[in-house]
Amino acid sequence: MRDVARLAGVSHQTVSRVLNNHPNVRQETRDRVVQAMEALNYRRNLAARTLVTRRSGTLGIVGFESTLFGPASMLYAIEDAARAAGYFVTVATVRRLDRQSVLDAVDRLAQQSVEGIIAISPKPSVTNALVQVASLLACVGVGAAGDDAVPTVRVDNRAGAALATRHLLDLGHATVHHVAGPPDWPEAVERVDGWRDTLYAAGAVVPPVHPREWTARSGYEQGQRLAADPAVTAIFCANDQIALGVLRALHEAGRRVPDDVSVVGFDGMPDSEYFLPPLTTVRQDFAELGRRSIDMLLRKIDSTGQPAEHMLLEPELILRDSSGPARI
Repeated sequence: MRDVARLAGVSHQTVSRVLNNHPNVRQETRDRVVQAMEALNYRRNLAARTLVTRRSGTLGIVGFESTLFGPASMLYAIEDAARAAGYFVTVATVRRLDRQSVLDAVDRLAQQSVEGIIAISPKPSVTNALVQVASLLACVGVGAAGDDAVPTVRVDNRAGAALATRHLLDLGHATVHHVAGPPDWPEAVERVDGWRDTLYAAGAVVPPVHPREWTARSGYEQGQRLAADPAVTAIFCANDQIALGVLRALHEAGRRVPDDVSVVGFDGMPDSEYFLPPLTTVRQDFAELGRRSIDMLLRKIDSTGQPAEHMLLEPELILRDSSGPARI
């Protein structure tokens, strides 16, 4: 800093003010300091800054090794929101979503002096692990409901499933079949609940559910069973990947979409617009999820002792060509 100050012809306190965006610096002086920093290839020493301010400017993210669209999109959205807020990000991934693996990941992040942690928490075991460290480090869970001690941000899966189911009922379908996700994922269970409650409210028959995986293969296998039943005219899929498999099974069985069977997905994958036909789907706003989770974490860092917040984000139904009126 003293080298920069000498080259710019200012005090090292002025250089510090420029680095910290202090308003009481003339623009001409600020420009001169920035030019001196660029000429000397100056980078602030973050380790030294952490020692002085006790703020590292770094947030930790606990993710898990997955190619699923939802969790991967959450990770990218949180990273983007953290950068926009002026923070660096350190990511620790786990292979298993069990309590000890999450605690180990939190410990690795804490050793890097992160100011707070956001955990992608599709299962209760993740949020339960955060409860143990919530009194020592600011934490936020993203993706699933959890303990009252830990703030959470998540999409309203019940509301999203209700949107999809009501849309198909409003098109004149007598009932809606559901191809569900894994039974040990709260998001999948909530989508089943939203679908089932909407059918009950409409007085419609509630078909049986056979929970499987989040994959296109699972959708394809269950789609083959549904395609063989001529009474099936509407299918709500727990995610867009499952819907992709269902669409193929229907095509192979000669069931036209949406003329014979309407299909709706969940997630709003960008690729779903290019399915054949383009998929009607319930869109999650992952960018908003990232922004809200970062805002919540920063509030938690700055105001310890405050009660945990729990935020539900409303999803959006995107209408495309895979859903249409029931044939009379």
